[in-house]
Amino acid sequence: MNFQKSIFPFCLGFIFLLNACTSNETSAPLTTEPLSSYETIGSVTSISPDIISPDAKIEKLGGAFGWSEGPVWVPALNSLLFTDVPGNTIWKYNDEEGITEWMSPSGAKPPLAEYTSSPGANGLILLDNDHILAPDHGNRGLYKINVHTKEKTLIIDRFNEKRFNSPNDAVKEKRYGHIFFTDPPYGLKNQDNNPAKELTYNGVFRLSSNGVIELMTDALTRPNGIILSPDNETIFVANSDPDDAKWMAYDIRPGEYRFENEREVLNVTDEVKAGLPGLPDGMAIAEDGTIFATGPGGVLILSPSGERLGLISTGSAIANVTFGGSDGRDLYMTSHKFLARVRTNIKGYGF
Repeated sequence: MNFQKSIFPFCLGFIFLLNACTSNETSAPLTTEPLSSYETIGSVTSISPDIISPDAKIEKLGGAFGWSEGPVWVPALNSLLFTDVPGNTIWKYNDEEGITEWMSPSGAKPPLAEYTSSPGANGLILLDNDHILAPDHGNRGLYKINVHTKEKTLIIDRFNEKRFNSPNDAVKEKRYGHIFFTDPPYGLKNQDNNPAKELTYNGVFRLSSNGVIELMTDALTRPNGIILSPDNETIFVANSDPDDAKWMAYDIRPGEYRFENEREVLNVTDEVKAGLPGLPDGMAIAEDGTIFATGPGGVLILSPSGERLGLISTGSAIANVTFGGSDGRDLYMTSHKFLARVRTNIKGYGF
């Protein structure tokens, strides 16, 4: 039997069908990736494709911000909320509307106090289905915001009758509802040297669900991003001091809430000194414990022990990250002046 002769009619028919499909200008191209009209930027380095593919595309979603920060996915809005701290605004993003203004001012209302350098809210987190928590630089406190009415309520702004410096980032414990937050001096002009600074240190605090406030540590020079492990037994804190750029981990014993077994997870001071953009700042954690930590060069993908598993780079300093989207696998990045997004292969904790 002549194989070439017998297959010719089949090939001819297949070519005719292929031409008919591709000649239709309204037909969508064959692809396994979702179509997007956004510009793609940067690069992904990954030694763990099960976490994120090295071929994953980073989308630049837009914006022209002073310093974008604090992204949080809000299911009730089916949207991302994030802040521009010097711009004193909370912005909203979803695929249907793009980026729109959600609240302004997000922090202190004009006229601003003379000591204020960054008046807006910073690292937003989800409190419950109807509220977010906003660490507020300008007002130097923690605020609860209703995502439906935008009503803003002060939770706390003092420790031992002294005003906080400028609450920056926070995390809520899942079991008992306690809130851990950091308080660096970034909202104050001249930071530690500002006469309006009432605390002599930059602390990490715990606000219990019954309103009791406790100092967890005052040993970090610039405590910044903060997250909890999925089992809520380890807390990670970023220190954004360019002279001591690192991530620390502490064990927390349920019921006692003291930081124990203090240890350095990773120190990147040399990389900061070498000029890579960004500092240890905001973090997000996946349900398997993988940490996505903003730092020099972009978003460092780390194991809980500090092993480097990859790097996501948008080409500029990235302040903060969060998981979001319908299935919790989209990683949103507030990348200095713009918002970016990349698809991962794992789900964020809490989704």
